[in-house]
Amino acid sequence: MKQRQLAHDGASFRNEFERYRDDLTLVILDVMLPDTDGFALCQMVRQRAPMLPIIMLTASSDDTERIVGLELGADDYIGKPYNPRELLARIKAIHRRSGLVDANAAPRYLRFAGFCLDRVERTLTAADRARVTLTAMDFDLLRIFAEHAGEVLDRSRLMEQTRGRDLGPMDRSLDVQISRLRQRLGDDGKQPALIKTVRSSGYVFSVEVSASHD
Repeated sequence: MKQRQLAHDGASFRNEFERYRDDLTLVILDVMLPDTDGFALCQMVRQRAPMLPIIMLTASSDDTERIVGLELGADDYIGKPYNPRELLARIKAIHRRSGLVDANAAPRYLRFAGFCLDRVERTLTAADRARVTLTAMDFDLLRIFAEHAGEVLDRSRLMEQTRGRDLGPMDRSLDVQISRLRQRLGDDGKQPALIKTVRSSGYVFSVEVSASHD
């Protein structure tokens, strides 16, 4: 049975994480801690558990902290003080997106540009069969692009489907996420071949995608 684990500082978090890592389904990190900061812990979690969802809490109104957290691998963030119902809604949204896909409901594999995306195991392999490291949010974003290849997806729709919330007028988190995903795919940010920016419209996954059950 899954249990909630609470740590009050970085040292105790590291101990709890190593002890319960295989049982964890999500990590919530506060940026401000007495002996370290949430960024260092986020980086540590991401190295040891690439697909484990991470939500970061920040009291700063400055977008810089949020962008840093996303660049280090956080899947979402929420400002403090926060409504507990909002945090619970974010957690539920991440768990819904991270659920396994029914292999009988839709093709398991999506293939494009030498990559193979496994929607059941939630993994991505390159042409040489090497595993590409993705966070849970990376995977969700790539899956949406691959499922809607050739279709222009506006930023609000992508935000809703990956984070379950609206995109704020000054929110750059989606742009940071897409930039990070391009790096994972080796897609040139200045002249991308896979995820292209459509000015004033959104983004489009501009390669052919094939789907299969095996």
